[in-house]
Amino acid sequence: MKSNDELFNKLCSISKEAYKIDPSFYEKYSVKRGLRNSNGSGVLVGLTKIGDVHGYLMDEGEKRADEGILRYRGIDVSKIVRACQKENRFGFEEVAYLLLFGALPSKDTLKEFTDYIGSMRDLPPNFTEDMILKAPSGNIMNKLARCVLASYSYDYNPDDTSVENVLRQSFELIARMPTMIAHAYQAKAHYYDNKSLILHSPDPDLSTAENFLRLMRPTGEYTMEEAQMLDLALILHAEHGGGNNSAFTTHVVSSTGTDTYSAVAAAIGALKGPKHGGANEKVMGMIRDFKENITDITDEKQIREHIIKLYRKESYDHSGLVYGIGHAIYTKSDPRASLLRESAGKLAKEKNMEDELLMYDLIAKNAIELFTEITGKHKDLAINVDFYSGFIYQMLNIPPEVYTPIFAMSRITGWCAHRLEEIMVSDRIIRPAYKNVHQRDEYVDVDNR
Repeated sequence: MKSNDELFNKLCSISKEAYKIDPSFYEKYSVKRGLRNSNGSGVLVGLTKIGDVHGYLMDEGEKRADEGILRYRGIDVSKIVRACQKENRFGFEEVAYLLLFGALPSKDTLKEFTDYIGSMRDLPPNFTEDMILKAPSGNIMNKLARCVLASYSYDYNPDDTSVENVLRQSFELIARMPTMIAHAYQAKAHYYDNKSLILHSPDPDLSTAENFLRLMRPTGEYTMEEAQMLDLALILHAEHGGGNNSAFTTHVVSSTGTDTYSAVAAAIGALKGPKHGGANEKVMGMIRDFKENITDITDEKQIREHIIKLYRKESYDHSGLVYGIGHAIYTKSDPRASLLRESAGKLAKEKNMEDELLMYDLIAKNAIELFTEITGKHKDLAINVDFYSGFIYQMLNIPPEVYTPIFAMSRITGWCAHRLEEIMVSDRIIRPAYKNVHQRDEYVDVDNR
């Protein structure tokens, strides 16, 4: 009789054979793999008024590189950022209002909305004890998804998909997610890393960025420069069009008529993946690999040599990728990366981390220059937002396991806007087609197999 290990290995081998598909079939049946056209553009599957991601031009069916632009409700996000910086104020709450309601709020309306969100930051009674501390997780994204799903049980009207009810749920999730993440991290740090358990309550009078830093730090202290840097990251991650994987997941799941918590938990699962929101953690792992393999992080020659090793699959995870370089839509530039890099310089000077920032810049420059030479491929490459975001969080003393949850803490605004749009605009379940390529077989009696 076979041992369980032998049986398991046998079943794994059978499974690998059962799922093989001839790669030529994708071209034969004109399959849009990844919902991408052969020229790299996205397959048009819906309409949205929420976010617009411009990264290239189409000229007689050919894709041409262009400078990247990100718009929220038709407004260039860089102009929102510049205005907040000029007026020395936080902007994430303004962006949340813009995405949800389609227009910029007046000063009085923004104050009312910010106060309203602030009043809902506390988690329900016993939520932290029962849903976080009693079942801590080593992965904060999984814990966040569980917290969101558990919120269903604390909701007096969870299944109502009317606009009014979904708006109410959206406000609560936007307000509470920073607290969920911070408390989930503190539980992880205590139960997995043997650190002291320190839990702060949110302050209703603080912005989202300020509250999060206060909740994450043992002393609750932070500088205004740090909070404004985090606020910038939250603004830039809030939305990225209906076609990004997690927003599309929100549309797909919402189209079934399910509840808000199920839809948002599914989006969190999508964002967790290293090809989506988890990419900034891959960048940080790659940076550690650079530091372990070169003697001077400001030496361009050593950096170039290590980039060549990465492209040749001789270092880090042997994927042949330089993480943070390239994007599905942006070709010449990612405006989010540009804005983060600009602000990173100021914070790096304050934190005495200018040499490390120089290393990032040298990696970015040389990775783009060496791509075609080493890989033999021709592709328009831009530095994407994930390249600098991890470095920003590192300067803010935020632990790596919280990088992607911060992304979710921001993107919840876009997800909620897309869920509302799906509910109000579409009345059809999203159901694309898959071509079955298995040969026809006859059923064989069990004794004759």
